[in-house]
Amino acid sequence: MNTTSIDFQSFVEWDNSPFILFNNSGKILYLNNAAEILFGYVSKKELYDIAVSYAPQSFGYKTTSLALCYDSFLFHAITVGYENEEQISLRLYNTPRIKPKLKLQTDKFITTDINILLEANIALFKTKNNNPLKLLTDQDLPPFKIDQNNFSKLLRKVLNAFRASDSIDITLKLLIGQHVIIEEEKKAIVQLHIKANGRYSDDDDEIQTLSSQSQIKSLLKEYSITLEIPFIQ
Repeated sequence: MNTTSIDFQSFVEWDNSPFILFNNSGKILYLNNAAEILFGYVSKKELYDIAVSYAPQSFGYKTTSLALCYDSFLFHAITVGYENEEQISLRLYNTPRIKPKLKLQTDKFITTDINILLEANIALFKTKNNNPLKLLTDQDLPPFKIDQNNFSKLLRKVLNAFRASDSIDITLKLLIGQHVIIEEEKKAIVQLHIKANGRYSDDDDEIQTLSSQSQIKSLLKEYSITLEIPFIQ
């Protein structure tokens, strides 16, 4: 089959897997939309170094299974390829989300101003803790549907994990260009990110359980917890 007349660039651009083409000095020659979003969380040099490290020994391509995590981006494999000494490509494969076992009863959710709900739970946290706390939120974020009871329980557990931290930074924002599938429909993602100089992990299992009940993705790290909340209207 003759494919020389087919323009494949649009198909690469539509792909949810980040694709980057570097030259041999690490300069970006091309990247698709998914890669452009990813570069908000990882440096060009780091991805170029990964491409060089996992490149095949001769012309062609090689796929390698490995776990990479950049903020909320999780990848389970990469493909590195080159046909000459001047260019090298890197494609990263998204780790699929685990399909939830229970269907969300969104008809029972309450339209909520998440900023007010967050501030209320922070005020409750402050009654028992005097940690310095910095809060940065998007006040223009419109109300959306959420299980208020479950989410408040989740917030209390998450904040409690930082009860001994010297300082706590909290940010709440709408993620641009990212989405999650809820009931076969694309939904935007609201990200709540909390970081400090350390945290307790004794409630991690319960945080994961409460998150999964509302199809919230929770990313638990040594110094931070990130919640990706479906933006349901």
